[in-house]
Amino acid sequence: MLCVLATAYVLIATNKTFWWKALGYFAADHFAFALFVLGIAAASMAVVTAFSAKYATKPFLIFLIVSASAASWFTDEFGVTVDKEMIRNAAVSTGAEAGHLITARFGLHLFLTAVLPSLLILWVRVRHRPLLQKLAHNTAVILACVAVFAVVGLGDYRTFAGVGRAHNDILDTLNPFAPITNAIKFAVSSGQDANVVAHPLGSDAHVVNSNGTGKPRVVIVVAGETARADDFSLGGYQRETNPELAKRDVVYFPNTSSCGTATAVSLPCMFSVYPRTEYTHRKGLETQNLLDVFVHAKVNVTWLDNDTGSYHITDRVPYEFLPDSADPRFCKDGECQDAILLDRVDGWLDQVKSDSVLVLHQLGSHGPAYYARYPEAFRRFKPDCRADDFGSCSPEEIRNAYDNTVLYTDHVVSTVIERLKQRSDRFVTSMVYVSDHGESLGENGIYLHGAPYIIAPPQQTHVPFMVWLSPELQTTAGFDMACLARTARGQHSHDNFFHSLLGLMDVATKVYRPELDVFSGCRKERTHVASADTNADGRARTFRSPSAPLSSGGRRSS
Repeated sequence: MLCVLATAYVLIATNKTFWWKALGYFAADHFAFALFVLGIAAASMAVVTAFSAKYATKPFLIFLIVSASAASWFTDEFGVTVDKEMIRNAAVSTGAEAGHLITARFGLHLFLTAVLPSLLILWVRVRHRPLLQKLAHNTAVILACVAVFAVVGLGDYRTFAGVGRAHNDILDTLNPFAPITNAIKFAVSSGQDANVVAHPLGSDAHVVNSNGTGKPRVVIVVAGETARADDFSLGGYQRETNPELAKRDVVYFPNTSSCGTATAVSLPCMFSVYPRTEYTHRKGLETQNLLDVFVHAKVNVTWLDNDTGSYHITDRVPYEFLPDSADPRFCKDGECQDAILLDRVDGWLDQVKSDSVLVLHQLGSHGPAYYARYPEAFRRFKPDCRADDFGSCSPEEIRNAYDNTVLYTDHVVSTVIERLKQRSDRFVTSMVYVSDHGESLGENGIYLHGAPYIIAPPQQTHVPFMVWLSPELQTTAGFDMACLARTARGQHSHDNFFHSLLGLMDVATKVYRPELDVFSGCRKERTHVASADTNADGRARTFRSPSAPLSSGGRRSS
């Protein structure tokens, strides 16, 4: 009976999102929905009864209720799906990042829906049958539940099959069973990934096409965080959120899609050689990435991180996690505003003596504490939400705070460009900015990010992407800027990032794909004679380098 009550409780009290979603999917057949409810209840009871044993019942039921309570807060409050990738993202979060999600309302929710029921379970006295009787009784209950589930499923199989095919996410928010299952999958995969060794990639890489100036080529990559393209005025947003970049002659790519909806997926995918449709976490671990290819090409690489880490991208290159500095000028409670990145750029540039790439990983627009991402001088849009808890703010205040983060990112990226321009006498420079994923700001009741890609709203996958090329680079590399502006209006994705950066640095390698390089179709034809690349008779032959043009029709997006 305790298992029956606990099962009924978690299904009723912690599954509001699940039932409303299912009701919508079965909107045309309420009888099928009733059967669906019966089937889910029977299957849940079968699972819970399997743990009905002396010394196990109460701990398991408390674990079940606490898990359901915590998951339901994020599911119901933010529209989050607690899938395997969301758990991976949570597992690598910093304490400061997680702290913004632990609010007073969350604590009250846990107390009412987890602590009180758990205390009741501890108080109840359970009389257990003798072992063999209990085993027989439990088996009978489980078989009866499985029979009900089977009869219900077969009774209206056509409807269930149709809904399942059309909405394969129907069970993704079933608390706590889906989150627990996904947590187990994550734990198993993490154990399997622990000893993975990355296989070499692009070991043949080398720089071609000297710029003829004798100056090192320098690219600064700004890896944005949680910036959605919908709120960039460079892409048509009505609010002026990019006033500084609008004056910097950047080329903006307005139709760019991300590889994922969370940093733990998008960032390593972006730097990997795999397109979105082929990328997996395992592949990302067992294959070297873009930074390794640069190293093979004798290009110096440095990563400065102001977010939550590099997700193994920097395992083989110099890396610095800036929040560890606790610099009081920029940092508070374990997090730093992105001005700390600008503070380190000058020192890095002063040390550059050869072709180099610097990656700046922003904290950017990471929520829910948008207000903590920008200084007072950038509170242009008011009133802005000044709380971690969205429940205490209006939709307008949330949007204002988010837009202020974009305004501050505009300043950070613009300042990076200015720092590069100031060193035009020493370097041939360029800057690339792209966000890892977008953000939901309440559209259709969804907040934050991390939705499964197949059902993710466009606000989470449509990301800003822009490049700035110094006038000297435009001349020496033969860039046709009018052509690049036309190309930018097409469809692009994170699939283009790996190959475009190789092309921008004139790195030749067998893994480079010019059809995915956004620059390749807008540079003059060049050839390069490589002593190691000869015909059978020993004569050197020319080959297409990263700067050789291709028709824009060869470009692919995810």
